[in-house]
Amino acid sequence: MPRIQGIDLPTNKLLHISLRYLRGIGPTTALEVCAKCGIDPTRKANSLTDDEVARIATLIDREYPLVEGALRRFDGGNITRLKEIRSYRGERHRKNLPVRGQRSKTNARTRKGPRKTVAGKKGVKDK
Repeated sequence: MPRIQGIDLPTNKLLHISLRYLRGIGPTTALEVCAKCGIDPTRKANSLTDDEVARIATLIDREYPLVEGALRRFDGGNITRLKEIRSYRGERHRKNLPVRGQRSKTNARTRKGPRKTVAGKKGVKDK
């Protein structure tokens, strides 16, 4: 199982698909990496030799500085900065609500979590 940047690449997938498991590498970049290393992108990831894995790893380290851990730190720093300056987006991050203007009255279950039932909110009580 090839391991690059601390991530185990899936072995049963094509190489250009497996490289996408690294955060910061998408379809175009994965094909570029394969071309620069001189490796066929349609090979399975488990057929790579240790030398080819090392070539891919060094190329990614050298030419793509914002991949995996560095990209996560960069994004986390941006979110922390928004929280510190108490911007609207930072407050939405802090409250764990949708940040990009989505409605949150009825949807946003992924961000808000499971429903929390409030007692006594069934309807208007009759006299």
